Amino acid sequence: MQDVCCSEVKVHEDLLKIVNETMPEETELYDLAELFKVFGDSTRIRILFVLFEAEVCVCDLAEVLNMTQSAISHQLRILKQNKLVKNRREGKSIFYSLADDHVRSIIAQGREHIEEE
Repeated sequence: MQDVCCSEVKVHEDLLKIVNETMPEETELYDLAELFKVFGDSTRIRILFVLFEAEVCVCDLAEVLNMTQSAISHQLRILKQNKLVKNRREGKSIFYSLADDHVRSIIAQGREHIEEE
C-alpha cells in the first residue's frame, strides 16, 4: 500500500491561499453534498433512467420498475424536492419528466467515471 502522508510537515502557503480564495461557501458545499446523496439510491437512479426515455406517470413507473405506486411516489417526491424531476397534470394523471438536461449530464459523467479502467 502506498504512503498516504507526507514524510515531513511542510505547509504550502501559496497553494492554500488559492484554495481558500476559490472554496465555495459552506452552504453551497452542503447543498451540493445533499444533491449527490439523492443519487445514492438505486431506485431513484432507475426512475431517472426511465425518464431519460419518456415522460411517464406513477402508474407507468410502478409497472416498469415492478414497485408499488406508493414507493414510486415517495422517491419522486425526493427527486422533485431536489429539482431533478418536474411534473404536469393531464386530467387525472400526473406526468413526470427530467427537470433539465443537467440531470442527464450528471448521470452520463457518473457512468463514464465508473467505466474507466
